Amino acid sequence: MESRVAVISIIVEREDAVNPLNELLHQYGPFIIGRLGIPYRAKGVNIICVAIDAPNDRINALTGALGRIEGINAKATYANV
Repeated sequence: MESRVAVISIIVEREDAVNPLNELLHQYGPFIIGRLGIPYRAKGVNIICVAIDAPNDRINALTGALGRIEGINAKATYANV
């Protein structure tokens, strides 16, 4: 199956969402290229960018699962390559 490169942008608004978030990212670990987390204390949120190389259905599944966690917003942006 062909893989795609994407960046999943995640905004964490609730601290209790961190454990389910990390569990999901651990499950998709083999596809993750890298991760950058920025705590934005002034607004009380955390901003996370996850670079991933995976089949399209896996990226969509991860993004959807993240978005179903209360207190998390997630969107994927795909490379054209």
